[in-house]
Amino acid sequence: MKKLDLNKSVYDLAKEYPEVVDIMVELGFSQIKKKAMLNSMGKVMTIPRGAKMHDIPMDTIVEKFKENNFEIINYSLDDNKEIKNKDIEDINKENSDRTSLLKSYLKRLGNGEDLETVRSDFRKNFEGVDSREIMKVEEELIREGTPLSEVQRLCDLHSALFHGQTFEEKIANAHSPVENNNFKFDRSKYDKKMTVTKELIDTLGHPLNIFAKENRVLEELIKEAKKALEDKKDFYKAFYNLRDISIHYAKKGDLLYPHLESKYNITGPSKVMWTVDDEIRSEVTSLLSDKENADKNYERFKALLKRIEEMIYKEENILFPNCAMNFTKEEWILISEDMKDYDSVFGIKEENWNVKKDDDISFKIDEDRIKLSGGHLKINELNALLNTIPLEITFVDKENINRYFNEGEKMMKRPKMAIDRNVMSCHPPKVQALVNSIIEDFRSGRKDNVPVWLNKRGHALYINYIAVRDEDENYLGTLEIVQDMEFTKKHFLEDE
Repeated sequence: MKKLDLNKSVYDLAKEYPEVVDIMVELGFSQIKKKAMLNSMGKVMTIPRGAKMHDIPMDTIVEKFKENNFEIINYSLDDNKEIKNKDIEDINKENSDRTSLLKSYLKRLGNGEDLETVRSDFRKNFEGVDSREIMKVEEELIREGTPLSEVQRLCDLHSALFHGQTFEEKIANAHSPVENNNFKFDRSKYDKKMTVTKELIDTLGHPLNIFAKENRVLEELIKEAKKALEDKKDFYKAFYNLRDISIHYAKKGDLLYPHLESKYNITGPSKVMWTVDDEIRSEVTSLLSDKENADKNYERFKALLKRIEEMIYKEENILFPNCAMNFTKEEWILISEDMKDYDSVFGIKEENWNVKKDDDISFKIDEDRIKLSGGHLKINELNALLNTIPLEITFVDKENINRYFNEGEKMMKRPKMAIDRNVMSCHPPKVQALVNSIIEDFRSGRKDNVPVWLNKRGHALYINYIAVRDEDENYLGTLEIVQDMEFTKKHFLEDE
């Protein structure tokens, strides 16, 4: 009978008995199948210590190995040894070394080093890498003060570096086409994170199901655009069909990025991917508005397709899995409700998600009256009154937290998920400085309102940002009102 010494490291045990790896994967140690993890963490990790960290009962582990003809030595189920501080330090050091190495690859790319040279060095040290590590690296670069513009460049470059190397990419780079509104996957190859993600993508009407379907259509449009570019024939029209990508990105920017950051402190997507989304949208608008010079912009069209393709990859290997592993069912329900306010993308019709809403999600009405300086109202009366006013109303308190949106048809989308979230998280990075400047002017008393006129979807909008103060002139927050002024054009034209 084979003797399994549980005082030995996982690395040493796997070297002695290769089948140990497969047995551990069956027990729930999915990461150990990655050679990079086995060659790093595996050298300082024992099976009992790993069981404690992953909350896997040792009696289950012992029984499993016995079933596979192993005799367990140097361990008793009565043992309850704590992980020594030195062990923890070794593990932390190993993680730090791996992160530093990954960061060095990205920085070398950012400094202009040849991609193939960096890729070669990468392959010498890693055979697989978890996308969460990539995102962690980006977040650390931001915290260290790396300019956002540099991290944005790395966002595109690192996909080229890691493409085909991450565990997720190896199992998910060949998505099946949509068949009867479902996606087919071999779940036996997936770790828990990707299994959860694909289960949500398979769920008809779930937000990730809709996002994934949009990406499948987008991939087909990209193929058509590539063919048009190769033929150099009518490629402007092929790119015009991509214009709905702005809505796809808007939904991510309103519903996914901010919630990951504000609720779960996952900042990478909002700091990097959101900005790249905006750059792609701006480039689409710029190129489509310059039809006469389409031939001169050939290389820009080509580069744009590459960025869009890389963003699909980042969504499905980084963004969606992180949302799937963190967002609760209640949060997904709210996101689903907010998505109904957006126009369809690439003709994808939203299906009803057959999920039961828990009672605690619903707004509860208290019939007690609220006393105001001008009278008193029941809560349901006040709610109906505010929703009847022909204005889009937003209130941000003095701590810069979104506290209230009225309901109704809106030109400026306001997802309910943004309530109790910092107002900065609801704006892309490029305009956060402007929003902060307006609020600080209100807070200091330098200004009381900032009016803005703009055209959106063919409508003239009047937006007024107003400082809200109490009777003692103390700043309480900022009111934003939006009014569709298109009706005035008809009024004045009739008077002429």
